[in-house]
Amino acid sequence: MDVMVENLQYHVEICGTGFPLLLLHGFTGDSSTWTPFCSVWGGHSKLIIPDIIGHGKTEISQDLNRYKMESAARDLNLLFDRLGINQVDVLGYSMGGRLALSFAILYPEKVRKLILESASPGLETEEERKNRCMNDLKLANRIKEHGIESFVDYWEKIPLFSTMEQIPDKTKKVIRQQRLTNSPVGLENSLIGMGTGAQPSWWGNLQLLNCNVLILSGEKDLKFCGIAEKMNQKLKMASWVVVENRGHAIHVEDAEKFGTIVSDFLSNNTKGGVMYDS
Repeated sequence: MDVMVENLQYHVEICGTGFPLLLLHGFTGDSSTWTPFCSVWGGHSKLIIPDIIGHGKTEISQDLNRYKMESAARDLNLLFDRLGINQVDVLGYSMGGRLALSFAILYPEKVRKLILESASPGLETEEERKNRCMNDLKLANRIKEHGIESFVDYWEKIPLFSTMEQIPDKTKKVIRQQRLTNSPVGLENSLIGMGTGAQPSWWGNLQLLNCNVLILSGEKDLKFCGIAEKMNQKLKMASWVVVENRGHAIHVEDAEKFGTIVSDFLSNNTKGGVMYDS
């Protein structure tokens, strides 16, 4: 379905029944990222799956301000108003995880439980953010100058996704075809407006969150395991699960295990601790 939010048409998929669960995909993804989980979580949750601004079938805005993390979070809040939803569980992956955390910090009364897969509160120092903004601008210019197919070729080969080589070729082909359907302008604007350097640093806000939080990281994703460890220390009510032998995109690399971990968290009040899943 399509929902108008502040003069921008958002594409949203909805399936399942139960307490609402907002699902937020990563950069270059779209709502189809979570389609395989409709049969897994749809029995206990009503899945609300938008194409984040700049991605999928959601309308492309030329206004860079619409891509700012705070604006994207505000759009989600207004989307829930349109759908008549007062509170949700939120799951976000990578870029979607940063948006999920931003939403929980900006609208804490709207979030019952928060699940962060390979996500970050942003960069801690101004210098880090400045350097990252420059790198994201270079990536955006790469799309503009060389086209989306060349960019996807590059994106698939970055070290962050090295463990994706182990997934079936058929799955890799589906992911690639989905990435290629995105708007080049949408991805460019997303990098510039919603990149890790452009977003606020939420490190100082983590201790203010009062909802239950599940942090998920792949054992082979050393960078995000380090981030997860620091987040786990700062959050009041957090559980951190390290999924063995997996990398950044756990939900793709081991969908069955990922689905079970999320279902267990949503059905139980898991508080505290670090778990290594095997």
